Amino acid sequence: MSTLTYDRQAILVKIEGVSVTLGGTPILRDVNAEVRDITRPGVKQGQVVGLLGPSGMGKTTLFRILAGLDKPDTGQVLLEEEAIPVQRGMVGVVAQNYPLFAYRTVWSNLVVAGMMERTTRAKVEERARDLLDRFGLKDHARKYPAQLSGGQRQRVAIAQQFMCSEHLLLMDEPFSGLDLLMQAEVCRFIREISLTDELQTIIIVTHDVESALEVCDTLWLLGRDRDARGNPIPGARIQKTFDLCERGLAWQEGISNTKEYMDLLREIREAFPKL
Repeated sequence: MSTLTYDRQAILVKIEGVSVTLGGTPILRDVNAEVRDITRPGVKQGQVVGLLGPSGMGKTTLFRILAGLDKPDTGQVLLEEEAIPVQRGMVGVVAQNYPLFAYRTVWSNLVVAGMMERTTRAKVEERARDLLDRFGLKDHARKYPAQLSGGQRQRVAIAQQFMCSEHLLLMDEPFSGLDLLMQAEVCRFIREISLTDELQTIIIVTHDVESALEVCDTLWLLGRDRDARGNPIPGARIQKTFDLCERGLAWQEGISNTKEYMDLLREIREAFPKL
């Protein structure tokens, strides 16, 4: 694989000692991870992180904590170089079904989201115009969600969240239920978003290992520790971090056709039963 020049600098997201217990059962146990600002010569390179793990492992719980929707029992999530504790509304969240206001136009969906930040109408409309242009939605501004394709609705849902959050976006299962052509379109769009700003950070919770490998620069594998007898210890944490930049697998078209991609895919699949 070709080697691309890059560097990791300031911490943009830091998960610090996060633990959660529900009904007496540990769900997350001392979760620690960080996302650093990736810089590349001549490229505005954002960050795309995939959170992977078997069902029931606590991915949704961690997702909600990252979004500021739930509080952990212990630990915290800090954002940006200033290490600001995450709060509800600071992070853009795109749910699996791309929820939009059905009886509002694309333009109105964006403006309503922006006004929740209590800024001026003029600033909200300026940002809405910028996002419509950036996401190729200018010609669809007066349409309603029902008049849009699935891919267009996803673009609107993401733009809507960027009306509230400047740089951090969480996506829940963005590849679920899509055919191969639509999956490829979603991967392309996520790459496109990541290149709009160097601080742009996208964290994707997904079961789709193949798509995550195509679009991410980092993968977090969530799972449980094992005791001396091999029995799982309750409470998941990040068991392994895969640096796709270091492996030469990030930011390249046609990566799924390479031996390196297939080797890593096999490595991750073989790790899942042990999580």
